[in-house]
Amino acid sequence: MPIPVLKPLVALAGALVLAATLSSCSAGSTAAAGSDETSSTKYAVDADTIVFGVVPDSVDTETNYQPLMDYIAKETGKKVEYHESTDYAALIEASVAGKIDVASFSGFTYVTAKNNGAKITPISSIITAEGQEPGYYSEAIVPKGSDITSIEDFKDKKVCFVDPSSTSGYLFPSYNLLKAGIDPTKDVTPVFAGKHDVSVQKVAAGTECEAGFAEDSEVEKNKDVKVIDKTMVPGAPIVVSDTLPQDEKDTLTKTLSEVTIDDIIAAGITSADSDGFRSVFYGTKPVDDGYYDLIRDICKTTKSSTCQA
Repeated sequence: MPIPVLKPLVALAGALVLAATLSSCSAGSTAAAGSDETSSTKYAVDADTIVFGVVPDSVDTETNYQPLMDYIAKETGKKVEYHESTDYAALIEASVAGKIDVASFSGFTYVTAKNNGAKITPISSIITAEGQEPGYYSEAIVPKGSDITSIEDFKDKKVCFVDPSSTSGYLFPSYNLLKAGIDPTKDVTPVFAGKHDVSVQKVAAGTECEAGFAEDSEVEKNKDVKVIDKTMVPGAPIVVSDTLPQDEKDTLTKTLSEVTIDDIIAAGITSADSDGFRSVFYGTKPVDDGYYDLIRDICKTTKSSTCQA
């Protein structure tokens, strides 16, 4: 008689153990799924903050971007934290490490960041005049009064570049020098100024640099240099982190994909109504990843190591 009683008890115990095991597995699976979901969607700091990263183009970089950051804060209801990297490479590292939510890159910096695993997507590019298409000029410059008249004359000269990861301050200049039969690493003495305005200043002084390169917006501010050549380059992208929650990405894309200075002022950002901001921003126009294939092609042509740095 004890045996018949024992069997049901053993069976019941086994069933309870099995149920507990299944429950545990189910809970574990749910936790794992939740963990995966959390790890795939995240902010650089927290859900109340948008970190806005920029390349250090000039001493006025933060001032130039402040109205746009104020607009992002207005549209998202979040605090916008300014993140200026020490150089282009540092912004690439920050994007790869997930330390920025939105950023204004150069085209070359964007491609390099993607090559290194950054999870970012271009939204738009800034334009500075109504009716303009994205894009700007990389300009070859010399001191006013210099007898240098062409890119070919840069050979054996001290040449100012901006940064090894700068689109208009290094990649396109390197490409143009190679087309002129000049090796940018061997046939000139390269000087990396760090910022576009500094490159212009050094060329104007004519001591550290006898010639150089910089983007047009900084060149036009200095009357002591002259432009001897220029090349149109793809517009610098504003990017969004792919790790943000989808609704956040949608909001930022809507906010930044096609906005004008008038929209920003109408939203109550009065600081946008200034000569300083108008000189660097009229609006944005949408761009996508394929827009930067030209830069990828030039990377292949120049075999620049910084394309993968």
